[in-house]
Amino acid sequence: MVSNLNTLRWNGRPGHYEVYYLTLTDARTGIGVWIRYTMLAPEPPSTEPASCSLWFLAMDPRPEATPTLGRKATYPIDLMAAQTDPFELRIAGSSFSDSGVKGAFEDVSWELRWAPSANSYEPVHPILQRLGLAKTALVLPHADLSIDGEVTFAGERIDLSDARGGQAHVWGSAHADSWAWVHCNDLRTLDGAPVEGAFVDGVSATVRRFGRDRAGTPVVARIGGEDFCSTSLLRILTNASRYALTGWRFEAVHGARKLIGEVDAIREQLVGVTYHDPDGEPAYCYNSETASLRLHVYERARQVGGWAHTETLAAPGRAHFEYAQRTPVPGIELLIR
Repeated sequence: MVSNLNTLRWNGRPGHYEVYYLTLTDARTGIGVWIRYTMLAPEPPSTEPASCSLWFLAMDPRPEATPTLGRKATYPIDLMAAQTDPFELRIAGSSFSDSGVKGAFEDVSWELRWAPSANSYEPVHPILQRLGLAKTALVLPHADLSIDGEVTFAGERIDLSDARGGQAHVWGSAHADSWAWVHCNDLRTLDGAPVEGAFVDGVSATVRRFGRDRAGTPVVARIGGEDFCSTSLLRILTNASRYALTGWRFEAVHGARKLIGEVDAIREQLVGVTYHDPDGEPAYCYNSETASLRLHVYERARQVGGWAHTETLAAPGRAHFEYAQRTPVPGIELLIR
């Protein structure tokens, strides 16, 4: 077991991909930003060498602005280097650490910093990986961040102060057949009051095994100062989930608490990109850092044999959402192929 969840897992062999990503939304402008540092080691019979990449994507809901932007630069794997203590990943001079990211290519740049999160989370149950039901691992080293700094794109520098976001680390041998994901740490009451320290992060991934589609839905959160970890094997396989291109509804249970999440994304603010598995198969991803979330919180009510609603938290335009499938969605441009 590694001590730092951001430690690079690639051992130099083929058949592996790895991703470090940061997502954020700026409450002042409404702009969402998605930054990825990635590597890909193709598996035989491909003779393509391993490579590393920088990604910068933005969603801008302001009037007259171009709603989406996507950039990607790919480099030889020799331009990637990593150290563990303290953690730092470098790709072509751009850096990613436990306290910030800094980089630039083409017409985009970023310099962002944060205080590391106190808690980290590991949503994917290891048994699912051993059974082959999950060929991707996901960890959340920094699930609840306040981010300062600046990003530059489309000829404009955006200064950020207390932008809310999260950082995750993903690796594996293949993506799922389809999935939905949400992250939000800018939750507020229905009266608009910020809820300090609250976040939710969930994913629902579908894979085909033994002729059947099987979905797993782990959800982690922190509500009312308490961790919510619906990540046992039973919960992952039984949590209710229905997702589509512009929305997702899920139910997750942990102990005496249940969360029901309702995610909505604006189609015009989805950034379309292409992921590639080590075997060369593509997955088509549609992502927005300007989605909306309503999170309904329930407590077990034994006196009535069910659940009692305690509160609803909301994040209009401040939730991070991703939908993916194995065929491209007609009518949405893929900004990264």
